[in-house]
Amino acid sequence: MTRLMSRQDLQNLRSVCQKALSLETRKILVCGGTGCVAGGSLEIYDRLKALLEARDMPVSVELADEPHGDIPSVGLKKSGCHGFCEMGPLVRVEPQGWLYTKVKLDDCEEIVEKTVLSGECVERLAYAQNGEIYRKQEEIPFYAKQQRVVLEHCGHINATSIKDYLAVGGYEALEKALFDMSAGEILDEVSESNLRGRGGGGFPAGRKWKSCARQKETPRYIVCNGDEGDPGAFMDRSVMEGDPHRLIEGMIIAGIAIGSSEGYIYVRAEYPLAVDRLRMAIAQAEEIGLLGDNILGTGFCFHMHINRGAGAFVCGEGSALTASIEGKRGMPRVKPPRTVEHGLFDKPTNLNNVETYANVPMIIKNGAAWYRSIGPENSPGTKAFALTGTIKNTGLIEVPMGTTLREVIFDIGGGMRGDGRFKAVQIGGPSGGCLTEKELDIPLDFDSLKKVGAMIGSGGLVVMDDKTCMVEVARFFMNFTQNESCGKCVPCREGTKRMLEILERIVAGQGRDGDIELLEELADTISNTALCGLGKTAPSPVISTIKNFRSEYEAHIYEKRCPAGACSKLRRFVIDPEKCKGCSKCARNCPVNAITGVVKKPFTIDQDKCIKCGACKTNCSFDAVREEA
Repeated sequence: MTRLMSRQDLQNLRSVCQKALSLETRKILVCGGTGCVAGGSLEIYDRLKALLEARDMPVSVELADEPHGDIPSVGLKKSGCHGFCEMGPLVRVEPQGWLYTKVKLDDCEEIVEKTVLSGECVERLAYAQNGEIYRKQEEIPFYAKQQRVVLEHCGHINATSIKDYLAVGGYEALEKALFDMSAGEILDEVSESNLRGRGGGGFPAGRKWKSCARQKETPRYIVCNGDEGDPGAFMDRSVMEGDPHRLIEGMIIAGIAIGSSEGYIYVRAEYPLAVDRLRMAIAQAEEIGLLGDNILGTGFCFHMHINRGAGAFVCGEGSALTASIEGKRGMPRVKPPRTVEHGLFDKPTNLNNVETYANVPMIIKNGAAWYRSIGPENSPGTKAFALTGTIKNTGLIEVPMGTTLREVIFDIGGGMRGDGRFKAVQIGGPSGGCLTEKELDIPLDFDSLKKVGAMIGSGGLVVMDDKTCMVEVARFFMNFTQNESCGKCVPCREGTKRMLEILERIVAGQGRDGDIELLEELADTISNTALCGLGKTAPSPVISTIKNFRSEYEAHIYEKRCPAGACSKLRRFVIDPEKCKGCSKCARNCPVNAITGVVKKPFTIDQDKCIKCGACKTNCSFDAVREEA
């Protein structure tokens, strides 16, 4: 493509792309997100392409630079994540808006014959719930209560093409920022929108941008945190994979606002697809002159770089992240000074996460008032969440701030999987806490969650049912945090280790009187003395589970039992003498000879010898062996 040298050049190219898109009378969008790719979606894409070409059909994989005439075609695209990961691989059909779920290679022939050639819906691939078939994606209960702003293009455009992004209005906000607004006006618009950082803290983005712009020292840097290390979180990854140009556009606008010509995206190495898509998008933007020197002839220059992290959770902390970009060991430093004053290369640095920057183009394009019309006044806009755990509908969602947990878990998520009953949801990852049934109607916004001792974090929601042991949940998160501690400060390095040791003893049936109080004392010390925010919040999962499920801790410690029946060391198998036929099969299959008895009379289990393997229960033909909670 020719390098764009003016506003008119950009508008002309956008018009060409829009015309090319309009000629795609039917579009087949194959999900190219990591989840569906793992399920074989790229093979499905290749198969559909081969079938269409074999029928000599005009297939548009990439929008034409200059469409010749008005010849319609079928648009076949690798899109970003559609969100409904539980039902992948997913294929969307436009303009009808049909969504095909759990698509296999063998389904491709029928999709081409029925959908492409005859315009019919393959109903057996449509989502069905309680006997009702949902052909259109937006009518499926999982999507019905969502409002996609940041994720609006994910699943709807070719994630690997700048032309598709231009065709749906991409870089209009950059055009407006370059030609119709001053840097101060951009800063004011972002401030008035009350956009708050989506990385967890909820700090007002406009205030941070203005603080960075006020610094006298230059150069200034724009840095994007795409590390996203929380277990179960994949919101930022989906944006980078499915709509990379939205992130790039937001970062360029931030560069104009604070007077920066250099941008860095820090992505964990475990996100190879996101890295590939970002590299491709940056190369495309550089090729046509939307990145680099003298952008659109304005004299403004902005260059972007990608840095891959080594998967250290602590590098999600601002000062550790910038140290890692500089080639140093990723470890946090004492603050102040803040990153906006002395950040990357000891220069003023504006650091936000992927979702925060991805909100910026729509704010600039539609105005602060539009953005504030979504969600509550103090936490406007939408929030993307990753739904995981023992819930029916796992996947990526986006809802207005202020949506309740009940709506997210039961209306969108479909409730508990199997016959389980809702018990708790871990929100905010290792830095967050658990919310229980009494908090189901709490609005999901920064201020409401803070009041109950929780936080949105980056947006991971791990849902748990009544078969989940909350002590084990606390142990899992503490194990994660302890392993990820950078080791710089004693409270985090040693304190989390001691807490983990106590938790491991408790779930192994070796808990002692005073363990709960010792955990609380250690948590208080760590929270008040750790160097960085990650260390200060490390005990949160333990404190919240003690607060809400203290009886479970007490049962583990004093009664040596796990109420949920999940801790293997605390399992207790007994033989019902009324059901036991004395066949001796359980004794013959016990690996430690813990079962004794006389044939044709009830057998018994020696609890001191039993290793809790469950072989007796598995091999009993009369359902005489039961596990006691």
